Amino acid sequence: MRTDAVPRTPFMRALLPVWLVTAAWDFVCATALGVFAYGSTAAALWRGVAATVFGPSALSGGAVAVAEGIVLHMAVALTWSLLFVAAAWWWAALRGAIRTRGGALAVAIGYGPLIWLVMSLAVIPLATGRAPRFGSRWWIQIAAHVPFVSLPLVFTARRLLLGRRVTV
Repeated sequence: MRTDAVPRTPFMRALLPVWLVTAAWDFVCATALGVFAYGSTAAALWRGVAATVFGPSALSGGAVAVAEGIVLHMAVALTWSLLFVAAAWWWAALRGAIRTRGGALAVAIGYGPLIWLVMSLAVIPLATGRAPRFGSRWWIQIAAHVPFVSLPLVFTARRLLLGRRVTV
């Protein structure tokens, strides 16, 4: 298949699974980190996510605040999935880059940290009014975004946009 060819899957049929796979992997990673690495609870994690938009009162909220955090998480996963699928859909060079496993891996290694950098340096500070803190958790996040966000995102998009025979 030529890398400049139009993607095989319609845009929305590619976006939906890319989004859901990305959101699920990130959900599991974030929850596991919160519970097992940081000694918190899943509810506290998702209330914390809600607090970035709805303010500190979400931290003491109940099930509604947890649901708000999960919905925000889904919206963020949708945004990053949409950006990648759209870029791969319209940009033949990106489709060419993800054509091989090695190329897709290289793109994922760049896209995951990019996501965390934009979120931690721009989106979250704009939403909360607080500057980022560059401690161990920040570095764990930048590293975790590769296996738990961008690898599933890029490889799912690759399979859907380029078809099943892309293992070169």
